Amino acid sequence: MRGERYLKSNNQFNLVYDEGRSWAGKEIVLKALANNSSSTRFGFVISHRLGKAVVRNRIKRRLREITRQMPVQTGWDIVLIARLPAASLDFQGLEKSVKRLLLKAGLITGENEGNRLRAN
Repeated sequence: MRGERYLKSNNQFNLVYDEGRSWAGKEIVLKALANNSSSTRFGFVISHRLGKAVVRNRIKRRLREITRQMPVQTGWDIVLIARLPAASLDFQGLEKSVKRLLLKAGLITGENEGNRLRAN
């Protein structure tokens, strides 16, 4: 179901912020926490500093599509936080940035199997 792919409540975001691990890039910050379920949920944080609603919504739509296409491991809550340089990226640039962070975190299936993040 579509709604199960996304973090919605402040409690869900706060849990990832407080207990998850983070990886930072120039354009995006990734925070991840194992959720002990069979699905992976994403949350997006796009600050007003990035621009007006049109710009923020464009970034959020692109991030949703990127995460929909990525072969991400199941059982994780992942928050993607857009930094100021993300506003100037096109789709491919944003996709490259997100993929780099997911690889660094070991959350992409089939790639970088030896560097997989362990759920404790």
